[in-house]
Amino acid sequence: MFWKFDLHTSSHLDALLEREDLSLPELLDEEDVLQECKVVNRKLLDFLLQPPHLQAMVAWVTQEPPASGEERLRYKYPSVACEILTSDVPQINDALGADESLLNRLYGFLQSSGSLNPLLASFFSKVMGILINRKTDQLVSFLRKKDDFVDLLLQHIGTSAIMDLLLRLLTCVERPQLRQDVVNWLNEEKIVQRLIDQIHPSKDDNQHSNASQSLCDIIRLSREQMIQVQDSPEPDQLLATLEKQETIEQLLSNMLEGEQSQSVIVSGVQVLLTLLEPRRPSMEGQLELLAQATLDSTTSSVGALHALRPRLGRFHQLLLEPPELEPLRTTWGSLAPPLGNTRLHVVRLLASALSANDAALTQELLALDVPNTMLDLFFHYGFNNFLHAQVELCVSAMLGAGPPDSGPETPAPNPVVKHVSSGPQVPFSPRGWARTQLLQQCRLVERILTSWEENELVQSAGGPRKGYMGHLTRLANALVQNAEKGRGAPHVLSSLLGADLPSEQQEQWEAFVSGPLAETNRKNTVDLVSTHHLHSSSDDEDDRLKEFSFPEEAVLQQAFMDFQMQRMTSAFIDHFGFNDEEFGEQEESRKASPTCPGAPPAALPVCPGVAPLGRALAARAAPGLTGETLSVTGSASL
Repeated sequence: MFWKFDLHTSSHLDALLEREDLSLPELLDEEDVLQECKVVNRKLLDFLLQPPHLQAMVAWVTQEPPASGEERLRYKYPSVACEILTSDVPQINDALGADESLLNRLYGFLQSSGSLNPLLASFFSKVMGILINRKTDQLVSFLRKKDDFVDLLLQHIGTSAIMDLLLRLLTCVERPQLRQDVVNWLNEEKIVQRLIDQIHPSKDDNQHSNASQSLCDIIRLSREQMIQVQDSPEPDQLLATLEKQETIEQLLSNMLEGEQSQSVIVSGVQVLLTLLEPRRPSMEGQLELLAQATLDSTTSSVGALHALRPRLGRFHQLLLEPPELEPLRTTWGSLAPPLGNTRLHVVRLLASALSANDAALTQELLALDVPNTMLDLFFHYGFNNFLHAQVELCVSAMLGAGPPDSGPETPAPNPVVKHVSSGPQVPFSPRGWARTQLLQQCRLVERILTSWEENELVQSAGGPRKGYMGHLTRLANALVQNAEKGRGAPHVLSSLLGADLPSEQQEQWEAFVSGPLAETNRKNTVDLVSTHHLHSSSDDEDDRLKEFSFPEEAVLQQAFMDFQMQRMTSAFIDHFGFNDEEFGEQEESRKASPTCPGAPPAALPVCPGVAPLGRALAARAAPGLTGETLSVTGSASL
């Protein structure tokens, strides 16, 4: 309603822009310059789009300000200039995209010899991102003419904003054919192999981390793109290069050969985990795509599995002989040595390899006794729930996964694994070997019983509960459920938990399942809300509803809500409230139409200015009126 009184004043900038001696810094000092720019103030845009002013703003976001300069020159002007250049105003986008001299000024930021200013790098990446998104053809063509573009990207990949620029090239190009051209161009420049070269002990940690993140994002984005655009005439070349066995072997060599670096190992493991993770479509309800993605995940990770198999021993050795770390003091004690980020990532990798359902890989992991090492770490680091979650996933996969891949590479029985000596004999698949080793050599049942008893003794003495007890409960339940269902290898688990356990341990297990485990499960599944007295409203009879009467306050509240929600028109202000004449008219109208007892009440005179809430209050004084008789629009009469 404010516009009815013409309260909107012209911007202060309009008067300021009339000055002939106005400078760009003086304009950027104004608080509403960004707002006026986004609402396309013509005078302001005409001023900003002058070539000297555009060049000055580009210089602010790409050139290092003097260290001794004013704070406005170092922070405010570059920040405001970046916001103006990325305000997504078509006139500004057109001016930047069409002027190659401005693009060369922007590109010159990458040609800096030393390390980049992180703040200016974020401004540069943001400006280039808006141009990639809005002026795709011009900018892609400009960048492809630069022979050193990929070299400069990799030189500054340790700066996160430059990593973001690389990803913008893959995500902000919308047209499928143009995106395919960009992918092929980057693949011809060997961007994947050169990013893997950045994950090397000779580089610094920031380069390791950002190169690894770039490779992971390329894998996920390429797989998602392939799912969404299934009729693409050619495959994604970057993804195909990443999934090749020789590419992954190059990464593993950087991780494990020569001087070892914890940062290199962690960054490399993140890439391997991304390659091994199953594909999942981002759009919901596409069951066919999900089924196809599950099948594709096996074939897409074949190169990773083949390259990983001969290196499993080195990864297992990292669990047994970790990099040296200083003791870590915590609130509940000292860890000497702590688990460390390196071993945690190695556990994640080995658990993912065990879940890959590859026969030869599973045999190698069992021969190395990897599950037993994981369980040792599980119980040793009692408060590291990141570790506990990974070991639980690994054990659950070994217990309950489906049948493994079959084929000519299915290996002979593992001599390390001792088979069940009695009971029904069935052909053992690698999954069967995994279950047998888990229950016999890893002594899973004995460890569960012993750890549960130790925790009860500690708690009874007033000590803290073990941090792994929740995961231990889930492991025990998984063992019981898979034994009952007979999933994968029928009767194997039931025989191992039955006749093949020592009689004393068998009795302890049965007592544990029916006692402490059952009691814990009962506590964990207790209803948070009692539902015993709830019933459907459809069971109520009509005569029961008659017993309830709605209070008049509820009607008044509803009328007030309707008043608040009604549309506000330009005429609303003319009829808002009363004036003295309207009070006089209402009084005369009331006296002219009295009501008699027993007779139906006369229609209440309605003034356009009477608010619905006022008429509802008037209805209380005239009980014969109903809510249906009243109008809340302000224009109907009774």
